[in-house]
Amino acid sequence: MFLSSFDPHNFNYRRIFMVKYKRVLLKLSGESLQGNGSYGISPDRLNTYAVQIKEIVDLGVQVGIVIGGGNIFRGLSGVNKGFDRVKGDHMGMLATVINSIGMQCALQGAGVKAITFTSVFMEPIGESYSKDKALAQMAKGCVAIIAGGTGNPFFTTDTASALRAIELEADVLLKGTRVDGVYTADPEKDKTATRYDKISFDEAYAKSLKIMDLTAFALCKENHLPIMVFDMNKEGNLKKIVTGEDVGTLVF
Repeated sequence: MFLSSFDPHNFNYRRIFMVKYKRVLLKLSGESLQGNGSYGISPDRLNTYAVQIKEIVDLGVQVGIVIGGGNIFRGLSGVNKGFDRVKGDHMGMLATVINSIGMQCALQGAGVKAITFTSVFMEPIGESYSKDKALAQMAKGCVAIIAGGTGNPFFTTDTASALRAIELEADVLLKGTRVDGVYTADPEKDKTATRYDKISFDEAYAKSLKIMDLTAFALCKENHLPIMVFDMNKEGNLKKIVTGEDVGTLVF
């Protein structure tokens, strides 16, 4: 919600100027939806995420979401077992649609308007994606969930999230993970690893830090789109980020 005239007594005006980022693209991995399970979708985890997303929507933040499908099927894992890569990626795209519908249901259950767009024609399951339609819905306070990756094989949902964030002119790409930022090494394997508060694209590339795949990383760098890597599983982090608190690692 962007107001054209200044009115310091208008609640909506004051609300939106409480935030650092007014439009965000949130990238979630499919695995994050598993919760403590080893496969599929945890309703409890979906509901926890929905509550956090509602908190920033209530602040007037426009939200787009891209979700991976690794909790159901990952195309490359099929290739390793003899699947055709294109067919495997198509299966992965369908997995992202299932996750996106689940997120839409959780958001609606939390009282948030949400719509699922798909990168390939799949009506009535989801509305075909276009930038204009997504922005129009986001301007009304509706969360736009964009499923199906880029709509093409050989591209990851990391790349899809970078592409959609750039298309939708997001202020930042929020990469929600189970780790609280970018480290010098894998903190789950190396206890001496230290976290970066901020790091440039060039430095991250030079140090071979695995933040996103190279295509996604290059898209963000070339289009000056910052990436915020943070722990989505810690409740309250999402709201802290959009209100300007130091959470996670900023890649710029």
